[in-house]
Amino acid sequence: MITLYDCATAPSPRRARIFLAEKGVAYDTVPVDLRSGEQLGEAYRRINPQCTVPALRTEEGSLLTDNAAIAAYLEARFPEPPLLGETPEEKADIASWNWRMEFEGLLAIAEALRNSAPAMANRALTGTVDYAQIPQLAERGLARAAQFFAMLNERLAGRDFVAAGRFSVADITAVVAVDFARVVKLKPGEQHPHLLRWRAAMAARPSMAL
Repeated sequence: MITLYDCATAPSPRRARIFLAEKGVAYDTVPVDLRSGEQLGEAYRRINPQCTVPALRTEEGSLLTDNAAIAAYLEARFPEPPLLGETPEEKADIASWNWRMEFEGLLAIAEALRNSAPAMANRALTGTVDYAQIPQLAERGLARAAQFFAMLNERLAGRDFVAAGRFSVADITAVVAVDFARVVKLKPGEQHPHLLRWRAAMAARPSMAL
């Protein structure tokens, strides 16, 4: 049985949960309480020395410690439905847009949050090393997140999906990024009609409730 080390309130594990649900894969869940710092405790360090979630224990016993590895494994192990594309062109388009959703969306929002939230003082980056907050990075993160909304809205004009004309991991990452932006008090508005239409359509997928 596959085991997912999860945190219900964090965006990165949500990406893995949605991916698993879209694949229809059964798995066990082990909750990790990020708010109490459980990921930094000795017990979890023995499982995942990187001290991050999600982590996924495969049926073969390997431990995968990031969404890229988790998606690659699940796509190869459970190829239907394909979420990383089928043709070389689809695979390339989806990989490119998924990277943009992560870098321009998720990481921008994380930059704003982790460099401003009092609870994350000295925890400006995930992992084992403590990094001080830099207020200017919080400001930049907010500006980047606003630009991400504008870019994604433009991309979705006349499209039902972010990449390759089909539902993919790029849509999963984009949904998680858009929803995560609420933590820094950003959300799509009337100036983002294509983004709002797409997000409403995504809400019809049962996996998005996870």
